[in-house]
Amino acid sequence: QLQASGGGLVQAGGSLRLSCVASERKTVMGWFRQAPGKEREFVAAIKSYPAYADSVKGRFTISRDNAKNTVYLRMNNLKPEDTAIYYCAAGNTIILSRMSEGAAYNYWGQGTLVTVSS
Repeated sequence: QLQASGGGLVQAGGSLRLSCVASERKTVMGWFRQAPGKEREFVAAIKSYPAYADSVKGRFTISRDNAKNTVYLRMNNLKPEDTAIYYCAAGNTIILSRMSEGAAYNYWGQGTLVTVSS
């Protein structure tokens, strides 16, 4: 259902763009991440408007191309603490107040690894 790509190794201060293609249009698409030894956490999501975790506000930008059923995550000024596996997620009945909750999403991609070196 969801195919994520774009991860890689980058130096601190660098940029990456993640992409996630859905097999069909989803109302809400988002990104979560899980660092080694830590729980999965919300990064950003978009419906007709975006939502961001405080830790990435001002550095990450989520956008979508509905014609391509694709969501993007542009990550600027990357920090070592951004190192994680990034997962794309999607759902069709997620209300605004639950966009940051992983349990609200029905579809998950396979994850793409982002490594930020110091």
